[in-house]
Amino acid sequence: MQPVRDAYALRAAEYTRVCGTLAATDARDREVIARWADEIDGPIVDVGCGPGQWTAFLHDRGANVVGVDPVPEFIAQARRDYPRARYAVGHAGALDLSAGSAAGILAWFSLIHTEPDALAVQLDDLARALRPGGRLLLGYFSGPALIRFEHKVHPAWYWPTADLSRLLNASGFSVSAVATRTDAATTRTVGTLHAVRSGDEPAA
Repeated sequence: MQPVRDAYALRAAEYTRVCGTLAATDARDREVIARWADEIDGPIVDVGCGPGQWTAFLHDRGANVVGVDPVPEFIAQARRDYPRARYAVGHAGALDLSAGSAAGILAWFSLIHTEPDALAVQLDDLARALRPGGRLLLGYFSGPALIRFEHKVHPAWYWPTADLSRLLNASGFSVSAVATRTDAATTRTVGTLHAVRSGDEPAA
């Protein structure tokens, strides 16, 4: 976690300038996240919120949301740029949340740098924080095999959807929907995965 945190802290201003606004996001992603959030009745946690654009987006749509990120520079920037929403320093794997306190968790490309042998710990923590029936929306890079690649900030991973789904199942999730598309700017295949915390009916 520390190398990833340090890499983003070093380039926080640049990252915010390039990626830290809704204008920099894909309209299809905005639609997916909006539809997902509209089905959730209860607290949402934006895990790995970066400079806060998605947290603010959800807040402005009426969600009870808090953004969490391990990079203090991002949290400070989010509080400056989007002061109407709430933010805290933290990360998947050690979330300062009571068990079952969240109805939804957004992890939008925030686990892409996690080493494969450490991902289960983070998914277990997300499952712990979600109430039974709570919803997870995960953005990731999809590939035919588990492959490490050179991301602009820090090395990241392509995940086969089947492998990622197996890890989620082992952590107590049921995968309900998956979609992929090609990102025009990078030509990478990006995935969107919906999962439900095993237990009662989904929070809606």
